[in-house]
Amino acid sequence: MSQLVLEREPSIKIENIVATVTLDQTLDLYAIERSIPTVEYNPDQFPGLIFRLDTPKVTALIFKSGKMVVTGAKSTLELIRAVKKIIRTLRKKGIVITGKPKIQIQNIVASANLYVEVNLEKAAFLLEDNMYEPEQFPGLIYRMSDPQVVLLIFSSGKMVITGAKSEDEVREAVYKIYQKLKELGCIRRHITEEEYIPV
Repeated sequence: MSQLVLEREPSIKIENIVATVTLDQTLDLYAIERSIPTVEYNPDQFPGLIFRLDTPKVTALIFKSGKMVVTGAKSTLELIRAVKKIIRTLRKKGIVITGKPKIQIQNIVASANLYVEVNLEKAAFLLEDNMYEPEQFPGLIYRMSDPQVVLLIFSSGKMVITGAKSEDEVREAVYKIYQKLKELGCIRRHITEEEYIPV
């Protein structure tokens, strides 16, 4: 009896969110360094103060202009939680924060698995805006225009997605490329002997 092979939904995992946070005020980084012993501040080497959180595991680079770069969050919710925690900690230590922080996601790095094999040679031939040099890098680099992301696609069906500005964009890009590869006939899957019908 032939087996029915069901298509698996692609799996997606957010690896890192990089965001900028703007406070409409200047900050005294020396005062922050004095009141929070765990931060690192060495202005001769780097103009920003390094503030690390354990939960969620996030690092913030804080600049005296009131701008921050936050990295390490695994979801938008985690990012917001981390920013609130940093602001709360600063306030608790006597640092006056007047405005509401403006958070802007700059880049999301995610990984995905399509659970199929991808014929990269064929995909490189049929997809526009791609780069495939297997002797230099085993994956195909594909620039998607909408959403504006870069996908590194491997023959195993695994992928790395960079450049997304939201989690929805990551999902959209993964499903879009999956459909496109399917339409172009670039997807292979293992077939069982029962499914094999000689022509």
